[in-house]
Order: sequence, then C-alpha cells, then structure tokens
Amino acid sequence: MTARILVVDDQRPNVEMMAGVLKARGYTVFTAYDGQQALDQVRDLHPDLVVSDILMPNMDGYDLCRRLRGAPDTALLPIVLVTSLDAQGERIKGLEAGADDFLSKPVNWEELFARVRSLLRIKALQDELKELNAKLAERVREQVSQLERLSRLKRFFSRPVAEAIVAGGEELLEPHRREITAVFLDLRGFTSFTDRADPDEVMELLRAYHATLGRTVDEFGGTLEHFAGDGIMIFFSDPLPIDRPAERAVRMAVALQDAFTPISQAWAKIGHDVGLGVGIAQGEATLGVIGFEDRWEYAAIGNVPNLAARLCGHAHAGEIILDAQTETAVAELVDTEQIGPLELRGFLQPVAAFRLKTIRR
Repeated sequence: MTARILVVDDQRPNVEMMAGVLKARGYTVFTAYDGQQALDQVRDLHPDLVVSDILMPNMDGYDLCRRLRGAPDTALLPIVLVTSLDAQGERIKGLEAGADDFLSKPVNWEELFARVRSLLRIKALQDELKELNAKLAERVREQVSQLERLSRLKRFFSRPVAEAIVAGGEELLEPHRREITAVFLDLRGFTSFTDRADPDEVMELLRAYHATLGRTVDEFGGTLEHFAGDGIMIFFSDPLPIDRPAERAVRMAVALQDAFTPISQAWAKIGHDVGLGVGIAQGEATLGVIGFEDRWEYAAIGNVPNLAARLCGHAHAGEIILDAQTETAVAELVDTEQIGPLELRGFLQPVAAFRLKTIRR
C-alpha cells in the first residue's frame, strides 16, 4: 500500500512544490494550508506521516505537533517540521513539541526523501506492533472468556469435562439419551437439626458438607446436577462417557461417607445427630440443559435419578443403597446385602435393592 503523506504550509507555492516532488516518488500526498485544516485532514484521512511548516498563522507547527501528540490516535504519528529560521534553536523547540525530525529551508530534497523513508519504516514497524498487540489482546480476551466459561461449567462438571466442553463446544449439552449412574445424597437428621440449631450453625454444617462433596465429586469425575439444601444429585458418564461409571459412583459414595464421618462426630459432641444417606441407581436417562433465559441447569430426567433419590430416602445415616443394575455392575468389587424388594413412591412394582457392606478392592 502506498504511504500517505500530509504536507502543511500556509504558502500555497511551498505546498504544491513539496507535494509534487513527493508524488513523483510514488507517495500519496494530501495538503493543508493551516494547522486546523491539518488536524481535520489527519482525523479524516489518517496519513502515515506529516510534513509541516512551523511559521503559520493561528496555529503554528509547534502547536499542531502538540495537538497531534496529545491525541491517543496520533501520539505516534511521524512528524517532520520545516522552517527557514535559526535551525538549531527551532530544532530544540520542535523536538520539545514532539516532532520526530527537522528540516531547514531551502529544503534539500534528497535529505527530505531519506528522512521520509526512515520515518515511514518506523511507522510500519509501529503499525505491525500495534496489530500484534491487538491480536494478543484479542487472544487474551478469548482466553479470559474461556476461563470464565470454564469457571461457570465447573459448578456443574468435573474439571476434565468442563475443559472438554469449552474446547469442543456446547453441543455436548444438547438433549440426548444415555446410560448413567445416578447418586443421590441426603443428610439424615438435618430437618430436626435445622429446627433446633442456630442459623449460623446450619450454614456452617452445609459449608463443611458441600466443601467435602465438591472435592470428592471432582476427584471421581462426577457431574454435579443440583443442590437442594442437603439433598444433592450427582451422575456419572455424562456429558462425556467414562469407563466403569457404577464403580466410580460406589467408590465416590464410600469416600463421601468416610469424609463425612468426622463432620458427623463433631456435631454429635454438641448434641446434633446428623449422618449421610446415599442411593445409587443405573440406567438410561434423558439429559440436557433445562430452565429459562436467566437460569439454566444441566439435568438428568427419568426413572434413574428418581430411583436414586427414592433409594436414598430408605438409607439410614452411613448407609449406601444400590439398585439391582448397579449391584450387578460392581458385584466383583463389593459385598452387599439384599434389603428389597422395596415399595417406592412413583414406582408401580417393588424394586430390588442392596445395602453396600464393603468394597473388597
């Protein structure tokens, strides 16, 4: 692209002569006959370099230079000042005003061309750096946006899943059917605890419970569906399939029981009896984002999450109850005790159920 040069002088013959010799060298040249017209030309035409006389009425070359340097868009615009006065004194004033270079009249044209070429090379490097900075700033904005998205997604998913969604797109969250293992947790004795405890104590217990839960869910790669007070739903193998989801669910449930034991014991010492009950079920569910414009949640819908919740309702403090499909999937790893069939609300037929006793390995 041809460099664009603005020539400024209140003497028309001087403007036309300099413009002519610069055009002959292949530059695109604009002209202005006073400082204010030059400012308007710079704003509208965005030249790559300004060559301006110093002695002009109303706004001289120094004032023009200061005005250009004071505006963010033209702070780095190359400026050459030209004068017929004392070269040394005017040079110092010009440099103090922000000029990049200085020429004395009568102008030596070869010197002018050399200075123009030098300043245009600097301008090209500045433009390249500016473009690189803009690209870098855009990449930073994109990365910040991804980090913000990742931070929001981590409220629902384990870190690897959240990162996969950010990298692969939100189509992973579109409605679909998949076999999952659902885990429902509930605090036994929590309702009576809230009736007797101070509100600060209630929130303190929930914070400890949720902090323990969050670390453990993330460790085993579960997807946290929702909090409903002390009731919490987690599922495995969605939005990305994983190996041995039932095993992960059972191991997570055991880890949660172990981690909650000291919390339960601490509250028992001050007269509050709370414990963790867990229900686990496996099967196909419908999954996807539900809600409305200002509030979205990623949810599992169908018999499997409902069954996990109902099994949890039968679990005493410290117990983990499995449905038949989960028990079959982990039979080689655990010892269980059959406690069903159970009559569960919302299920027409009794449901086979098993109490988890130990994990053998």
